[in-house]
Amino acid sequence: MPDPQQPKRKPSRFPRAVAVAAVFGIIFFAALWYTVFNAVTAALVASGGAGLMIAGGTLSDMFESLLETLANVLLAIFGAIAAVLGAILSIFE
Repeated sequence: MPDPQQPKRKPSRFPRAVAVAAVFGIIFFAALWYTVFNAVTAALVASGGAGLMIAGGTLSDMFESLLETLANVLLAIFGAIAAVLGAILSIFE
């Protein structure tokens, strides 16, 4: 049985920040590839941007809080899309 006096460990935000950076990297890659660059150049630029987001998140508290806010907004948008699709698909059952 765990000791109630012992403080609980705070969960790490790093996996969540990596997931958000990966999603924004993919969106950035798609936008660059669609508009201006070829696939290789767009992949290099997008991976550099995603790596910069992760490095900035680990070094700066302000950047980490910005990534956390973006993660919350992104998860809220995906949750709303899933709820709407679930409601639409439940009509056809």
